[in-house]
Amino acid sequence: MPYFVYKISPPLQLDYIDTLERYQDARKLVRSRRQAEEPGSGIQYRLVFARQQAEAEKLLSTPRDERVIGED
Repeated sequence: MPYFVYKISPPLQLDYIDTLERYQDARKLVRSRRQAEEPGSGIQYRLVFARQQAEAEKLLSTPRDERVIGED
């Protein structure tokens, strides 16, 4: 399964950048894009492991539950 790289602009606008087969290549691309972005712009770069582009976009657009650390 490939890695999909996206630029996420507020308010949750997904812009497809690239599809890469190797994690190392996708990670390198995301890190270089993050360094080139101005601080405080609100733009994020994310990579997601999915079978197809539609699944990747669904994963990125679905709100994630807050992490709970420790016991209740």
